[in-house]
Amino acid sequence: MSKHTVEKIGGTSMSRFGEIVDNVILGTRKEDEIYNRVFVVSAYGGITNALLEHKKTGEPGVYQYFKDSDQRWETSLDKVTQQMKDINAEMTSAGLDLDAANNYVDQRVEGIRNCLRDICRICSYGHFHIDEFLMAARELLSSVGEAHSAWNSVNILNNRGINALLIDLTGWKDNEAKPFAEKIEKEFEGVDYANNICVATGYTKCKEGLMHTFDRGYSEITFSKIACVTGAREGVIHKEFHLSSGDPNLMGLDKVEIIGRTNFDVADQLADLGMEAIHPKASKEMENLNIPIRVTNAFEPEHPGTLIDTDFRSDFPRVEMVTGRDDILAIEVHDPDMVGESGYDYRIMGVFAKHRVSYTAKNTNANTITHFLPEKDVKEQFILDLKSNFSGAEVSIKEVAIVSAIGSNMNKPGFLSRSAEDLAQNQINILAVNQCMRQVNMQFVIERQDYEKALKSLHKGLVEEEG
Repeated sequence: MSKHTVEKIGGTSMSRFGEIVDNVILGTRKEDEIYNRVFVVSAYGGITNALLEHKKTGEPGVYQYFKDSDQRWETSLDKVTQQMKDINAEMTSAGLDLDAANNYVDQRVEGIRNCLRDICRICSYGHFHIDEFLMAARELLSSVGEAHSAWNSVNILNNRGINALLIDLTGWKDNEAKPFAEKIEKEFEGVDYANNICVATGYTKCKEGLMHTFDRGYSEITFSKIACVTGAREGVIHKEFHLSSGDPNLMGLDKVEIIGRTNFDVADQLADLGMEAIHPKASKEMENLNIPIRVTNAFEPEHPGTLIDTDFRSDFPRVEMVTGRDDILAIEVHDPDMVGESGYDYRIMGVFAKHRVSYTAKNTNANTITHFLPEKDVKEQFILDLKSNFSGAEVSIKEVAIVSAIGSNMNKPGFLSRSAEDLAQNQINILAVNQCMRQVNMQFVIERQDYEKALKSLHKGLVEEEG
């Protein structure tokens, strides 16, 4: 069995890389315990937003300006370059060689600038359209963020006397795009894990095109593929917080419990509700190969964190986490002619598939089908197509929230009624309820304005008082 682990560090943690070295990479480890580790790094916090667009607000970055043929893409690129150099200056205290780091940034950014200028020049002749180059431009821009943080990390580690290897998966100036697994296998071929720390870019240039399929979730996909291809004994995700029974900022740090151990089924439920424990497509291959995933708090190095594996099921019924999301739209199709009609739901799903929209939850009765979707995925044309395909039905939209109680073993009479009672006592009206027979997830659809109050009441009743 392999001895090495594959460990992912997110962008917010990367911005505190000096602490990451002290807490995660070194910590209290003896010299012979430092190696046998691969670190997959994201871009520093805020860099990918500036290169593409802000993930939450949609504020344009370099890519969005370029896509819109807005010449501000060049000044936007200048701002990102300065942002990277400002980060470099901050990293000198951790051991970064500032001049070399700035030269590396200049080299990569100017290469990208020349590529984008050439695309603009080609498109100016009219025989080519910018749409043909957009995905390649998006991948090129995104990759420089991870290349920057990975290069810096290796430079810092080497300067501190630690053997570190840069595994640049971005395909810089590489004319051949290999299949994803083959690219990983080639770049890690012959690596001496026992005597080196490997630092790999979270972005991988490959034939499949990671951003085309996963967009901003690509770094976790890279993390998973490296773990699977290299046969890691464990995958580790270092976050700024523990995987806990609730949001400590909302519930209070003294009221939440660190989960400690759970299974991939629970991880899937969390991912479906937007909790970024691990991307579901990333975890699936690791689950199939029986590679466990550990989620740790990068700034509490002595705590083992939460282990996610295939075997765990709580010895006693309990709720492990209360979570949810308040950005949900309920899309309700009501049709009196639906009763007894075979394939009505199938026709609705045809519209969903056409627009590549997936839902978080679903309710049905004799003449009504309601799907609950993240609001950002509901575009105007999707609603227009739904209404035109079901002209005899009443299609309505309502802003709602979902709160959820999740656990590996919730097979206990009374959990559902206790939850409903907790919500009712806090004057929270339940609009819909969802629970599958596996009993790992209870979902309550509520009014948006009740979201935080509902989370607190469920956590208090199902975790704090039950515990």
